[in-house]
Amino acid sequence: MDPLSHLLSLYPVRTALDVRCRFGAPWVLDHEGTPRGVAPYHLIVRGEAQAEGQTLQTGDIIVFPHGRAHRLHIGDPQHASAPHSAPGVLRSLANDGDGPQTDILCGEFRFDAHGSAGLLAALPEVLVVHTAGRPDAQSLRHLLRMLQEEAETPRGGSAAIIRQLASALFALLIRTWLEQALAVPGLFGVLAERRLQAALNGMLTAPEKPWTLEQLADTSHMSRATFARLFKQAANATPADVLAQLRMARAARLLDDGQPAGVVGEAVGYQSEAAFNRAFKRQYGVGPGAYRRRAPE
Repeated sequence: MDPLSHLLSLYPVRTALDVRCRFGAPWVLDHEGTPRGVAPYHLIVRGEAQAEGQTLQTGDIIVFPHGRAHRLHIGDPQHASAPHSAPGVLRSLANDGDGPQTDILCGEFRFDAHGSAGLLAALPEVLVVHTAGRPDAQSLRHLLRMLQEEAETPRGGSAAIIRQLASALFALLIRTWLEQALAVPGLFGVLAERRLQAALNGMLTAPEKPWTLEQLADTSHMSRATFARLFKQAANATPADVLAQLRMARAARLLDDGQPAGVVGEAVGYQSEAAFNRAFKRQYGVGPGAYRRRAPE
């Protein structure tokens, strides 16, 4: 499994795509803040929109990983007509503006707010990906076009097809973001630095291994000092910190699958169940047993 696929498998995400907006200028769309672990996103499938001080064009995607309140608009919001419901396979909103039209598909990425804390910490407040005319976004652009077609011209099975297509959206979005961004933080910073991918892949593939700094540096064909410096620069964390985070993410998934805490601890490199319990509680604020008993999110 490639490092990005492996990393995303540790942090499962559910994708909902449930609103289609068809607005004529001037228009405004205000979105309230969402709870932790709920990240609203907007796909500009036709036209343009203003958001966060920038102009979004056809094919652009904007995501708010930490759920902050935001506004999309075109023209003076004071003169925008109020949106109203319209028919469609998705919940649809339209307005009475007679200016240039913007079509937007809106939804949410839903993470386990506790188990995905490490992933969310590595995402910026606002994430924007461009697809128009970009070879690195070809697959994502095709997906957006298919979603648009199913939303605009509903046929048998359109609702199910939209759900299935949307399930691939997050992985494609992250892959394209990594290829476009000049700098990315945290876990994704390590993933984006090609010289560190072998070390990251080793930690992902065998988190139970007692990795030393020298062993990780060897996988990357670097000296210990060069590796440590490059890793800290990319991740803003030490290799030991990242390894602990990956171990706990793997442990959370195994606990979700019903594995006993002792078995899980050994699977992620802890010889003592008590040591594993302490490490898990430091990461998630509760012990493995309480984590398993938590209410589903």
